Amino acid sequence: MTTAAPLLLLVTALAAVAAVAAGHGPRAPHRTGACGTRGAVAAYASRRHRVVDGQARPVLSSVHPFRPRLSRVATATLIGEITRRPGPRQLLAVGGDDRALRTLLAALMPGDVLTVVLPDETRAARLRDHLDNTPGLRHLGGRVKVADAPATGARFDAGVALSPVRGSGAAALVAEYRPMIAPGGVLSLATPLDARAAETVTADAVRTETVLRNAVPLRVHHLVFGPTDPVVAETVAPAYSPSSVPLTRGMAIDSNGVAAGALLGGAALLARRARPNSRLWLAPAVAALPVALFFRDPRRLVPGDEGAVVSSADGTVLKVQRLTDERFGPGEWLRIAVFLSVLDVHVNRSPVAGRVVDIIREEGGYAMAQSESAEHNVACYTVLETARGPVVVAQRTGLIARRIVHRAPIGRLLARGERYGLIRFGSRTDVYLPGDAVDALVGPGDRVVGGETVLARYR
Repeated sequence: MTTAAPLLLLVTALAAVAAVAAGHGPRAPHRTGACGTRGAVAAYASRRHRVVDGQARPVLSSVHPFRPRLSRVATATLIGEITRRPGPRQLLAVGGDDRALRTLLAALMPGDVLTVVLPDETRAARLRDHLDNTPGLRHLGGRVKVADAPATGARFDAGVALSPVRGSGAAALVAEYRPMIAPGGVLSLATPLDARAAETVTADAVRTETVLRNAVPLRVHHLVFGPTDPVVAETVAPAYSPSSVPLTRGMAIDSNGVAAGALLGGAALLARRARPNSRLWLAPAVAALPVALFFRDPRRLVPGDEGAVVSSADGTVLKVQRLTDERFGPGEWLRIAVFLSVLDVHVNRSPVAGRVVDIIREEGGYAMAQSESAEHNVACYTVLETARGPVVVAQRTGLIARRIVHRAPIGRLLARGERYGLIRFGSRTDVYLPGDAVDALVGPGDRVVGGETVLARYR
């Protein structure tokens, strides 16, 4: 085998990963679109008025053309907060990218009622005809309403703008539809990677995802107006996240791994080109795949027992102890600490279902995660409000781990076992539980699997 062969194999592997990351992997079977047209879709940017029920109401006009087709990843991210919540619900969809609308129709649950706002009467008529004459959609009956504006006084549990908006259009869309969203409801919209557009919506965003696997890179914002009852977290499914890039049916890789593998692969190619007679390129080439696999994100089967507390990470139990910690409130806490070696999966998962109510970041050192000094390492504490009281999850750095990735802002709902961050290259996670409400089911030295192993159970 020539010296170029290993490089060719590495580049091929990285190209396959990059293709998956770019959304060019194997495609799902194509279905007929709900609207049948792929004409230009415009973003919202200015206002006009239309008469609805005898009243003049402001609506948003189309002045900034946008590529109409959203990728599968962008679509799944955009409607993810709607599809993860249980029905029956009153839903609102504004505009209509064909793929997004088709996916949303397929995701409707029994009892859901969807209002689709299409100011273009031609498209509205085509959609009505499609709903009436497509055998697979006739079961929706009168549960999908197509109109040029929502009825006066309408209230919705969730809403989504199915076409990207840019600039001042984001603020105008939120201003128009926010009064229609019920307290604790969600409004989702996508903007380009534009700071001006993002500034108008980030104040209410409980989750913002960057989607690069789209013809036009986007930021998807999920806005929640008013507090959400933490009991709702028990009923939601884990949120879809574009940061988890699927490789196989049971295995994904975090976007950090895609970036790290691509950087090392690129360094190998540059070194090979710069010094063709040297084997210096082998160092980054050999490191690319192991580094990328460090960020692996396997699918996990989360226990359905509502009283179960699952492990926040893969690893070995270091401590199971009862203590007090004034940072989290009075009373005794049961703390279960898990050490993650470099070889473990480093994606962190929520041990219980709840709503993020506080995030505490502490500076400190980088002592070995197994040592007593690790108590004072750099850490990030996520405080969850649950139906059974507060729960705290700590991400701690270690001797090698120097970077905590946290993706659960205040207000976000986390399902049991849902991914919410990771720690790079060896670390430790601690779970704090109300001491008088749970019983530990593991002990020091036990191996645990994130999202699957039950650490403790509520009484």
